[in-house]
Amino acid sequence: MAAGSGAPRVTIERVSTTTTVDRAFRAALYDDTDAALDTGASLLAADTGADAELVRRGEQFVAAAWRRGWQPADVVRIVRRELDALHVRLVSALVLGEAGGRTPPGPRWAAQLRDLDVEPSGTFDRFSHATAVLELYRLLLRLPALEPLEAPGQDAAPRQPESRMLTRIRALLAKAEATGYPEEAEALSAKAQELMARHSIDEALLAARTHPGNAPGACRIGVEPPYETAKAVLLDAVATANRCRAVWHGALGFSTVIGFEPDLEAVELLYTSLLVQATGAMTKAEAAQRKGGRKRTKTFRQSFLAAYAHRIGDRLRTAAEGQVAHSEGDLLPMLVARDVAVADRMERMFPETVTTRLRGVGDADGWEQGAAAADRAQVAGRPRLP
Repeated sequence: MAAGSGAPRVTIERVSTTTTVDRAFRAALYDDTDAALDTGASLLAADTGADAELVRRGEQFVAAAWRRGWQPADVVRIVRRELDALHVRLVSALVLGEAGGRTPPGPRWAAQLRDLDVEPSGTFDRFSHATAVLELYRLLLRLPALEPLEAPGQDAAPRQPESRMLTRIRALLAKAEATGYPEEAEALSAKAQELMARHSIDEALLAARTHPGNAPGACRIGVEPPYETAKAVLLDAVATANRCRAVWHGALGFSTVIGFEPDLEAVELLYTSLLVQATGAMTKAEAAQRKGGRKRTKTFRQSFLAAYAHRIGDRLRTAAEGQVAHSEGDLLPMLVARDVAVADRMERMFPETVTTRLRGVGDADGWEQGAAAADRAQVAGRPRLP
C-alpha cells in the first residue's frame, strides 16, 4: 500500500505493452521452433494493448530492409515465395504504413507502392493473427543485404511518365498474349519489338544531347519457380538484346537487370510477354500430348522452356547484331559507350559472378516443341534508322 494523503491507495504493477512485445520477440523471433512461436503468439494475443506497438515494430523491420537494399516489390516477392497470402497483406500494410506521407524515393518505388494488395483476407482470432505476424517478422529479420540499385554518388536517369509509344507497345504485347493464333502473336510481338527499338534509340539520342552524364540504372525482375533456371536464361536473352545485363539470384527469386532506363522498360515488357506466350504454348503442347496418350511430365515442361529460352536467345542475339551492323554516323560510338557503362556498372555491383547450365533437359519432344514455339514468338530486331 502506497503512503500519501487522502484515501489509501494500492500500487499495482502493470506490464507495459512494450514489455509484452519484447517478451514475445525474445521467445519467437530468434528460435525457429513452433513451440517458441506459440509462446510468443500467446503473449501477444493476451495483451490487446500491444497491437499498436507490434505494428510500429513491424514498420521498423521494413525500414531496416530498405537500408539493406530491398525495395517494396522485393519484400512482397520474398514473402509470397516463403509464406502465404495473409502474410503478403500484412507486409503490404506495413510497407504503406512505413511510407506514410513521404515522397517515394523514385518512380519505380512509387509504382511498387501502388501495386500493393492490402485488402482484408478474412477474420482471424488473435492467436492466429499474432502467429502470422511473428512468422512474417521472423522472415523480415533474416533478410540478407542486397546490392543497392542506386549507384553511390551518381543518379541514374529519371523514369519519365509513360509515353504514347510505351502505351502502344503494351497494347500490342497484350494482344500477342491473348490471341490463340501463333502467326498473329508473332506479328504483334515483332511490331512491339520494332517500337521498343525505336523508342530506345530515340531516348538514347535525346539523352546524349541533353543529359550526357546520365548513368545506367538497375531494377529487379521476379524469376519464379518452377523451371526458374530456364526463365532466368530467357530473361538474360531479352536483357542482352536490349543492351542490358542480367544477374540471377536463384535463392531469392529474382534477377537484377542493369541498363539505361528505356532499355530496362523494354526488358520488363518483353520478358513478361514472352513468358506468358511460352506458358500458353506449353499448355497447348501438353494438351496435344495428352490426346496422343502421353501424360504431362516435368521433364517435358523443363525441356520445352529450356528450348524456348535457347531459341529466343539465338534470334534476339542475331537481331541485336544486325542492328549494330546497320548503325550509322555517331550512333554506333554512342551505343558502344553505353554498353561499356552498363558493363562497368554490373562489374561494380557484382564483382563475383558464376555461370550455370540448364539441367534436366532430356525430353526430345519437349525441346522440339519449345523451339517451335520460340520460332512462332520470334521478335524482330531493331529497325534501321532512316
